[in-house]
Amino acid sequence: MSLKSTAEDLLNQQYPLFARLDKDLQRIEEEINKNLQSSVPLIALVTRYIMRSGGKRLRPLLMVLASRLLNYQGNDHYRLSIVFEYLHAATLLHDDVVDNAELRRGMPSANTLWGNAAVVLVGDFLLATSFFLSVLSGNLKILRILSETTTFMAEGEVLQLINSDNLEITEEEYIEVIKRKTAVLISAACQIGAILGQANKEQEEAMRSFGLNLGIAFQLRDDFLDYTGSEEEFGKPVGKDLQEGKITLPLIHALQSSNDGDRQDLVELIISDRNYEQIFAEVKKIIQDCQGLDYTDKLANHYITEAKSALSIFPESPTRQSLLEIAEYIITRRI
Repeated sequence: MSLKSTAEDLLNQQYPLFARLDKDLQRIEEEINKNLQSSVPLIALVTRYIMRSGGKRLRPLLMVLASRLLNYQGNDHYRLSIVFEYLHAATLLHDDVVDNAELRRGMPSANTLWGNAAVVLVGDFLLATSFFLSVLSGNLKILRILSETTTFMAEGEVLQLINSDNLEITEEEYIEVIKRKTAVLISAACQIGAILGQANKEQEEAMRSFGLNLGIAFQLRDDFLDYTGSEEEFGKPVGKDLQEGKITLPLIHALQSSNDGDRQDLVELIISDRNYEQIFAEVKKIIQDCQGLDYTDKLANHYITEAKSALSIFPESPTRQSLLEIAEYIITRRI
């Protein structure tokens, strides 16, 4: 049994929602594979590797469910939904190059197998394919939203880069980074699903808000798991953010709320060149003592509550319930 199928089985056991939506996930998977065509063998090899290395297809699934919530009756939502998986995969490829990552979802990252140059160029291919599929929708509003989204995502990556090792970054500045880097893509998936369903202005804004709050909570949960999860569950080494100089919310809260002594200890540990595992254990203890993990968990829950609240304008339905269950999955997941 592959690592991917094992992860999927565990996910379906813990969250029956995904088993219930299996037909949608299968259709999404079919579209992903159907549109990964290239006459260049290396492109096909790398794209299929990144696409088959796991992942929950959360972004395309959200777009499909958003369109269904608005009673979309067409046949194009599955094909359009994979734009969000391709854009997500492109950012993962580029992220792994920037971070010099060695693992992705428990498997060797693509850049360790094919090198940085090839992986960056394949990421560009996925971006180009995403826009080609978007143009096929024939909807200028959808294309505009996707263009704005990719611009925000690029800005988020640069903001994260310039704040690397920045111990003075504030919570507000950090939330802005993750809005642009992570949340806007999830927000766009939900908003565009609503547009396909010919949502009115209030409904479209509700789905945009649902996705944005969901995306912020998703990243905050990642921040939490990077200090509390295990490599087996999480699919990548825990403590990787700190090792890469990423100052995430648990550490930001500890730096801002600790007494002078603990803050000085944190700063000295972060800049130390001692054994990393020992440093991480000591940093984690100070973060726990300063309630950094509790604070991150509570804030993620706040954004999930906001996301659920955005759905209150829609009548009860199986699709609305599925979206609420996805919100619950995001805040309780271990992978």
